[in-house]
Amino acid sequence: MAKLYELAKLIRSKNAGPFQLTIDVLFEDRATYDRVLSSGVISREEFSQLYGTPEDSIEITNYEAANAIKVTIPRPVISGDLGDGDMMGGQQYGPLVDLEVA
Repeated sequence: MAKLYELAKLIRSKNAGPFQLTIDVLFEDRATYDRVLSSGVISREEFSQLYGTPEDSIEITNYEAANAIKVTIPRPVISGDLGDGDMMGGQQYGPLVDLEVA
């Protein structure tokens, strides 16, 4: 098994407007991209558990041309609100890096 950070070329998060976060996972080659997809580790169920958000509010887009997976979730706090500790959403990818990929 390998951890997601060992397989991905880039894992990043950012705002997708004030109410949503986008998390991108990009891979160097198609074989690694396919391996992660077939493992099922990037799923609505997993994101629901990691980020505490309902499964039906999670959108996952697989973009084969770029060997990339994009996940959009609702922000737990509106960007710039008093309780927001990460206004740009750039630190929200953290829970993903240690996911085990078969």
